[in-house]
Amino acid sequence: MFKFGLYPVTIEPCEEGGYFAKCPAFQGCYAEGETYAEVINNIEGVIKAHIEDMKKNNEFVPSFTVKKPCFASLNIPIPIRV
Repeated sequence: MFKFGLYPVTIEPCEEGGYFAKCPAFQGCYAEGETYAEVINNIEGVIKAHIEDMKKNNEFVPSFTVKKPCFASLNIPIPIRV
């Protein structure tokens, strides 16, 4: 059995290129990346760092228990040259 934290993340394209991600569950939790994969990886690292800091400060970290595998659906815009 695993414990997971489920946190909403918003990803938006930047005007100058790349992507910006933020996790409103944690103040100051944001990241940038050149690609979707990079920004997702970066925001995951920032969320983990926030959780580790919360644990060190004995703060409550919300989580839930998953008893069986779960699946997620994600829509990712892919630019295609026409």
